[in-house]
Amino acid sequence: MLYELREYTVVPGRLPALIARFTDHTLGLFDKHGFDIAFMSHTEFGENSIGEVVYAVRWESYQQMQDGWAAFMTDPEWQRVKAESERDGPLNSAVRRRLLNTAPFDGR
Repeated sequence: MLYELREYTVVPGRLPALIARFTDHTLGLFDKHGFDIAFMSHTEFGENSIGEVVYAVRWESYQQMQDGWAAFMTDPEWQRVKAESERDGPLNSAVRRRLLNTAPFDGR
């Protein structure tokens, strides 16, 4: 099992717009393209706690992850939603992405 951990640092003042984009559009598109969201959160305490959204996607394989993101990024609905939501500028100032592999611990 692979977990893709994604951390979005939000442009100051744009957190409500990013959350709305996820809840109104992105999560539905994730479902459409087979994303298995393990969790999604807003950081309430610690570094970047004012403007950070963190989520993890559970993948069966690296290939599934590659195919899922390729389909999502080229989806015309996503391209439209992204363009409309960023009409007044980007929502994120940085995206940090890590791939976590549980295989070494599966025998526990």
